Amino acid sequence: MDDGRFEGKVAIVTGAARGMGEAITRRLAAEGAAVVLTDVLVDDGEAVAADLGDRARFVAHDVTDAAQWARVVATAEEEFGSVDVLVNNAGIFWRRALEDETAERLRRILDVNTIGPFLGLQAVLPAFRRVGGGAIVNVVSLASMHGYAWQGAYGASKWALRGLTRTAAQEFGPEGIRVNAVMPGPIETAMLPPDTTGLGNARFAGIPLGRSGQAGEVAAVVCFLASADAAYVSGAEVVVDGGSSSAPAATPRPPVG
Repeated sequence: MDDGRFEGKVAIVTGAARGMGEAITRRLAAEGAAVVLTDVLVDDGEAVAADLGDRARFVAHDVTDAAQWARVVATAEEEFGSVDVLVNNAGIFWRRALEDETAERLRRILDVNTIGPFLGLQAVLPAFRRVGGGAIVNVVSLASMHGYAWQGAYGASKWALRGLTRTAAQEFGPEGIRVNAVMPGPIETAMLPPDTTGLGNARFAGIPLGRSGQAGEVAAVVCFLASADAAYVSGAEVVVDGGSSSAPAATPRPPVG
């Protein structure tokens, strides 16, 4: 880990109270960034900010509300002087058959998973222009690359976010603003579907690396994309899935000879 890679930089991370968002926030702070972390989980978010100290601020934040986005950006600039990085991590997930899904529920997941990041892109743009550039990382999903049964609403929201990422990279690039996507596979967080097989961690045997991922492993990739180490990377989609998307399933090694 490069402890000073984000020295002098200010980051906003949504959905930062738990899971991947918390891991991303802690990694950014460890590498020198001041962080404004946001979530609807107020108690957990405040606890993370308190643990990180003076270079962190928590803001209660519904990502579907443009006015709340404006308040988050204003907090970052008032408290720390700028905004240099945005990580759109907040999201919701459920599994439900398409025939049982409702338009109301579909609108809800699109609001959080797609409209939320869209509002974030718009909200940080003036702040990025004031400092001459910036980096945006959208936490997307393998569900934006493949069709998964029982994940129609979630998949639709993440396919849309994938497209939004590519478009933003095109439109914002001339102003020195990079926009990239991270595609996590099964990661050990509260959003990972519970084990209904009785296999425990053996249910991930089909993944080439043979296990589920850790939130910190996603955070490492997010921080690389947000850093100057990725200065010529924009519009990229980095998969963090233990190799599971490289083939439908792991296959045995053929015999020698």
